[in-house]
Amino acid sequence: MTTLDATIAQIRTLPEPLAREVSDYVDFLVTRHSAARWEAWQGFEEGMQLADRGIDHYLADLVSYEGQLERGEIVW
Repeated sequence: MTTLDATIAQIRTLPEPLAREVSDYVDFLVTRHSAARWEAWQGFEEGMQLADRGIDHYLADLVSYEGQLERGEIVW
């Protein structure tokens, strides 16, 4: 029996909520191993972190970023 076969057999015994968790994890692995999808995910995650921090932190980060652009420390 291959690893794939054994894994599928285990998944089939799981209740639906746990099977959904496995499915989510498989989606995560597929995304992580696809460079373009992983970059998109990281951008989304960064956006979520900004949203969680609130507008005040976002504005401070924006001012800092603009300063770095002006000084040539980063290129857009």
